[in-house]
Amino acid sequence: MTTTPETPRQGARPKVVETAFLLLLAAVAVDAVVWTLDTFAVSPSGFDEMRDEMGESGAIRQVAMSAGFLILTSGLFLFFVFQMRQGRNWARNTLAAVAALVALFVINSMNMNEFDKGGTADVIYDVFISVSPVLLVAGAVLLMFLPTANAYFSTMKRTAQPAVR
Repeated sequence: MTTTPETPRQGARPKVVETAFLLLLAAVAVDAVVWTLDTFAVSPSGFDEMRDEMGESGAIRQVAMSAGFLILTSGLFLFFVFQMRQGRNWARNTLAAVAALVALFVINSMNMNEFDKGGTADVIYDVFISVSPVLLVAGAVLLMFLPTANAYFSTMKRTAQPAVR
C-alpha cells in the first residue's frame, strides 16, 4: 500500500490551528484545576482562609461567586476558542488581545512582588500556577498567527457566504 502526501484542501483546517485549539482547551482545563487546588486542596486553602475571615456561610458564598465567575469567563473564552477553530478571524484577534491582557496582569503581579510570600517552594508554585495557563495561551496565539494559519483565516474570510436579505 502506498501513501501519498495529503494536499491541503481549500478551507481545510491546518494542523497549527488544531494544535492552537488543543492548547487553548488545555489552558482552560489547567485554569480550572488550579482554581480547584487553590480553593480546596493546597494548604492553606483559599476556602480555609475565607472561612477564618468571613465565617462558614460567607466563605461558601464567596466560593460560589468565584466559581460562577470562573464558569462564566471560561465559557466565554471557550466560545472564542471554538469560533477561532471555525476560521473566524475576529475570534482569533480577540483571543490574542485577551492573551496580551492576561500576560500584562501576570507581569504586573510579578512586578508588585505578589510572588514574594514565603519559601522557595511557595514562590515556585505561585509562579507555576500563574504562568502555566498563560504559556499555553501564548503558544496557541503564536501558532494562530503562523503563515499557514494566516492563510486559513484569510481563506475562510473569502469563502464566507454573504448575508441573505
